[in-house]
Amino acid sequence: MSDNRGPAGAMPVSPSSTVCEMTQIIMPGQCNSLGTVFGGQVMAWIDICAAVAAQRFCRGPVVTASMDSLTFEAPVKLGEVMVLRGQVNWAGRTSMETGVRVEVENMATGARVHTATAYLTFVAVDDAGKPAPVPVLSPETQVEKRRFAEAAERRRQRLASR
Repeated sequence: MSDNRGPAGAMPVSPSSTVCEMTQIIMPGQCNSLGTVFGGQVMAWIDICAAVAAQRFCRGPVVTASMDSLTFEAPVKLGEVMVLRGQVNWAGRTSMETGVRVEVENMATGARVHTATAYLTFVAVDDAGKPAPVPVLSPETQVEKRRFAEAAERRRQRLASR
């Protein structure tokens, strides 16, 4: 599935084992004058969620290389609960793509509404800060296989636009 050979002896890793879910209550200091959360605050939480998923995947430090797509679908208001869910979608030799979906949860009903989606690229690094090999990502479900293929296409498009 990947041209990645990973660290010697490393077992393949399933995307489901990389999942990170974070929950935030939107507080006054995180809101703009309209009473909705700052976009930059959401970006910071997305970066954290994605980094945790990437670190779970490679079991080591990572650095953010890019956030190539972030779309805001709906506002999140003061006092609402935001849920961020990230997981590794694709991996190469030293880099990986992590997708993060952001939802707002209605605490009375449990219903969730999609508010944002982002895709980030991370690079694994060694103790000297140099790129380090990552394990093989082994998609298991149809959804994981679809995400893997879509992420590979996004990577192809990123590289072609350089």
